[in-house]
Amino acid sequence: MSLQDDFKKLSEKIKQYRDEARVQLHLAKEDVKDEWDDLDQDWDRFRTKLDQIVHDAEDASHEARETAKKLGEELKTGYQNIRNKLK
Repeated sequence: MSLQDDFKKLSEKIKQYRDEARVQLHLAKEDVKDEWDDLDQDWDRFRTKLDQIVHDAEDASHEARETAKKLGEELKTGYQNIRNKLK
């Protein structure tokens, strides 16, 4: 599996968690909404970084790839936490 495939799969999973959480967000308490807003800002930064890395995959440094991967994993965990709070 290529780096681009790995990031695409991670991005799709994050989008799935994000979409599911958004559907249930209207039931959330205010603190969960604040957490959502913070994660949404991180999501925007992640998508920008991911687009840059995928576009420049050959030239992207190992550090840049690892940073994007770490941010993606943190986002995934954050959206999972929100989903769990909404259940």
